[in-house]
Amino acid sequence: MGTVFYILFGGNYYITEQYYLLLLQVIIITFFLPLSFFYLLRTFGKVDTIMLSDLSQRKIPLLMQMILTAVLIQKSVTIEQFPELYFFFLGGIGSTFIAFALIFVKIKASIHMIAMSALSFFVIGLSMHNELNIIYTIASLFLITGIVASSRLVMKAHTIEELIIGYVSGMLPQILMWILWL
Repeated sequence: MGTVFYILFGGNYYITEQYYLLLLQVIIITFFLPLSFFYLLRTFGKVDTIMLSDLSQRKIPLLMQMILTAVLIQKSVTIEQFPELYFFFLGGIGSTFIAFALIFVKIKASIHMIAMSALSFFVIGLSMHNELNIIYTIASLFLITGIVASSRLVMKAHTIEELIIGYVSGMLPQILMWILWL
């Protein structure tokens, strides 16, 4: 979704075909490859469900996500071509590392909240960087974040503390990246 918002609000510096290629690369590396790895891990009995409710089951998927995102920003979303998107994914690696490190102190951060807060603050950064008034988009993202948080509570997948930890873990790296690209 960050790539979609970048294409929509990042300024039109490239032709449409280049944006399609970018989107295809991002979808392959951030969706299809992790999904394939999930089924591989499930086959070997390393994970039970896609929700990864057990802390020990989160280590390998989070580590793989960091590696795949690092490959993405090294090969496809480079700082020279897509600087804003590069820093979004770099912040994503930071957020994933925080979630990974928290596992070792037996703290489960909500990955859903990490994703929603990272996306929200990236869009806020795009709004400031490109001087766009997209307040309704930003408000909608915060509304959706609340809905996601509520659903995680209703499903008893997380506690309020885990949601807050996840939210802050997604927000802080994005705000720190603003220093480099705003």
